[in-house]
Amino acid sequence: MQATSLVCCFLLVSLCIGFSQNETSALLRRQRRRMHSRGLRRKSSAGHRSQRQPSMQLSAPVAVVPSIPVINIDDGVMGVFDSLIGLGGQESSYSVLPGKKGHCIANGMIMYDKAVWSPKPCITCLCSKGEVICDTTMCHPLKCPKTIIPAGECCPVCSDTASSSDSSIISLDDISELSGDSPEPIDLDNAKVLSSARTHTEKDELLRREVVEFKEKEGHKKHEKKRKRKAKKTRQKHKAQHKERKTIRRKEAAEEEYESDEDDGTFRTPSQFPIPVPPIEAPPLPSGCSTSDTTVSCINAKLTQIPPISDPDLTSLDLTGNSITTISDEAFNGIPNLEWIDLSKNNITSPGIGPQAFKILKKLKRLYLDGNMLVHIPSELPSTLEEIKINDNQLHAIDEDGLQDLKNLVTLELEGNKLSEANVSPLAFYPLKSLTYLRLGRNKFRIIPQGLPTTLEELYLENNQIEEVSEICFNHTRNINVIVLKHNKLEEHRIAPLAWINQENLESIDLSYNKLYHVPSYLPKSLLHLILIGNQIERIPGYVFAHMKPGLEYLYLSFNKLTDDGIDSVSFFGAYHSLRELFLDHNELKSVPYGIDEMRKLRFLRLNNNKIRAVPPERICKTHIHDDDAHENSEEEENEESRLEHIHLENNYINTRQLSPHAFSCIRSYCSVVLKPQKIK
Repeated sequence: MQATSLVCCFLLVSLCIGFSQNETSALLRRQRRRMHSRGLRRKSSAGHRSQRQPSMQLSAPVAVVPSIPVINIDDGVMGVFDSLIGLGGQESSYSVLPGKKGHCIANGMIMYDKAVWSPKPCITCLCSKGEVICDTTMCHPLKCPKTIIPAGECCPVCSDTASSSDSSIISLDDISELSGDSPEPIDLDNAKVLSSARTHTEKDELLRREVVEFKEKEGHKKHEKKRKRKAKKTRQKHKAQHKERKTIRRKEAAEEEYESDEDDGTFRTPSQFPIPVPPIEAPPLPSGCSTSDTTVSCINAKLTQIPPISDPDLTSLDLTGNSITTISDEAFNGIPNLEWIDLSKNNITSPGIGPQAFKILKKLKRLYLDGNMLVHIPSELPSTLEEIKINDNQLHAIDEDGLQDLKNLVTLELEGNKLSEANVSPLAFYPLKSLTYLRLGRNKFRIIPQGLPTTLEELYLENNQIEEVSEICFNHTRNINVIVLKHNKLEEHRIAPLAWINQENLESIDLSYNKLYHVPSYLPKSLLHLILIGNQIERIPGYVFAHMKPGLEYLYLSFNKLTDDGIDSVSFFGAYHSLRELFLDHNELKSVPYGIDEMRKLRFLRLNNNKIRAVPPERICKTHIHDDDAHENSEEEENEESRLEHIHLENNYINTRQLSPHAFSCIRSYCSVVLKPQKIK
């Protein structure tokens, strides 16, 4: 019976060989379609071929005719393809366990009948009646020219951009090549069998090499990932240490590519994984310093030099009240973006400041050097400066180049120095094209400095020795708004008639504590505030305010020597409709001056500390006429009622019991009338 079966099989094989000559091309096309539909099946089949026993080996023609059973006549053992079995699996590389019917052995392990296991990923095996049948995972056919199998997957996917050189993606065409299935037609002659076997052996070896290379690449990738994690931890550690030293840091700068220069065989860091160079550790701030946002404050920290700071994000530095004597050229190299520096109350000298000390500060806007020992203004100051304070130093000269390039300077304070018209060049202020605020108080000027900027709006010259205001002082300062000349030696006849009368924007003049004997004439037309406190004024000339438009609003004449004879009925002419505050306290008045009842906008009146003995009803509040003859004017007068809100009459000689009930009738609240205490005769 067995011989008959063998003969039948032999005849079938002979018939197939005869037909294969005409159908080779068609079979090859079907073979390629089968390869694409089964994915990794060929790869597994090639692996199994190299491990099978000699009795189970199949010749090369089997791959061409997969649907026909083939017999190895030399060994007498039959191998059947999965297409005849109907299970879709690949031929087995496992042996039937002898002596135990139905059991199988796989890799030294006994498998019972119907047992199922997975020896490799994407391969499932079955023990069926003593025979091991294996099959790969079935995948849906794809209609695309290029397919790939992603790493860790069993089934192919379409890819138009994948490259066969990508180590993480395996192409189906590569699998077909490495599995030993030749895309070329195979001659089924016996002479070609050994050559085909050698080809399979070489391709199996190539497959093993590819697998080894693939594993090496995967291992290299894991090593790269591990190195990246380690580099990330190193960067985080450096960042944490840097934040502990300083909470004010610049924003993340662009990472610089780091390359190893060592030649000891270690690998170089790839350019796609840049590692920033660890920051250079700067010395910690002194114990008396503190940081907040973008500011470092070292007030009264007993410093003798500017601390070495390296932080490009720093914008404010406060070093007030230390013992710093010098500023080197490199003092601010680590903090080039400073906008505000306060070095007040130190011991800095002019020779101690390097010529390039401030040149690097391209964003500096405010520089405070009050209370030092400077004899001249530092050179090479940034043109971005908008405010400079060098008060209470020992400046004794400003030449024509002392303030050069400071075209953006708005505020300049030089009080408490040794400046005078003799050592300040008339061209010193010429470069200051934006200056609006100038303080030169507590110096030694005898006249108004010459060459004031045309943009000047506020000028402060208090506590000097100024004796004269000439006609040319303010010829070019048409925008000046405030002039302060208190605590000087001015007399009214030393103020030129045309000194400021034609100024259209001058609204405030302070001439307190000078040597004035009467209110100056020829005051500016635009004047709103006139402060004459602490002079020796005895008289307010008539019509002195008459030319002012829109009119004087604030007049302060406290601490003078005004008497009743020094105030005429027309002394306030021109200010009745505009005056809001009138201070006549600490004078020698014996009665309430005439004209106050005409000041309809007056809100605050001070007459305290005089010698007033009585307050007639009509002096402060105007008496209304209600008879029939004056009925036409009554409505108009009601609309012009006094707006007086506060009046001070304390420290006079007023007998409050004798006051008329109508004396303060125009004041809205009696609480606003201060009458106590009064002096005793």
